[in-house]
Amino acid sequence: MHRSRRAGFTLIELLVVVVIIGILAAIAIPKFSATKGRSYTSMIKSDLRNLATAEESYFYDNDAYTTDLTKLNFRSSPGVTIVIPEATPGGWSAAGTNPQASAKSCVVYFGTAAQIAPATAEGTVTCN
Repeated sequence: MHRSRRAGFTLIELLVVVVIIGILAAIAIPKFSATKGRSYTSMIKSDLRNLATAEESYFYDNDAYTTDLTKLNFRSSPGVTIVIPEATPGGWSAAGTNPQASAKSCVVYFGTAAQIAPATAEGTVTCN
């Protein structure tokens, strides 16, 4: 008597495939989360650069900087919070945060405005 061999996978083969997929997922998910955090940090940096353009446009029209984002006609990206703690005729400073970003906050300052930590150079967006 000949036994006919059925086409298909054994239980062991299926378990090996499931284990391999689980290992790959365990490696990929943390890397994906880190990438998302960096993209949120990039959103903060981009918003601060756009704010610099808006502040300079406002200064050109009014000979002063402002802490009021509505006067600048500026809206930040979703989830990004921008605060301008100082705006004088000589300069301004700002900080941006996003709870989902890998960096806790990013800052920038221009002119004679007080430097906000961790900023190290005028006009450079710095994150911690």
